[in-house]
Amino acid sequence: MKDYIETRAVTLANYIIENKTTVRSAAKKFCVSKSTVHKDIAERLININPSLAQRARAVLMENKQERHIRGGMATKLKYENMKTQG
Repeated sequence: MKDYIETRAVTLANYIIENKTTVRSAAKKFCVSKSTVHKDIAERLININPSLAQRARAVLMENKQERHIRGGMATKLKYENMKTQG
């Protein structure tokens, strides 16, 4: 594996852990695709730093479990804003 990929995987993992961010947010921040972030965390990082990989995956699993709540809140805000404007 090339050095820049290893560095990117570690940097992404640290960013996700420190900010408790989502794959989408990390991808946007580092100008890479969501697929790249997921592959770096789920596959590549396990060979580089297993403990860091486990912590990053824990944050991603927590986000996955909460995403339906965030989606519902976004929809609620959308309709509240439409109600106040209309």
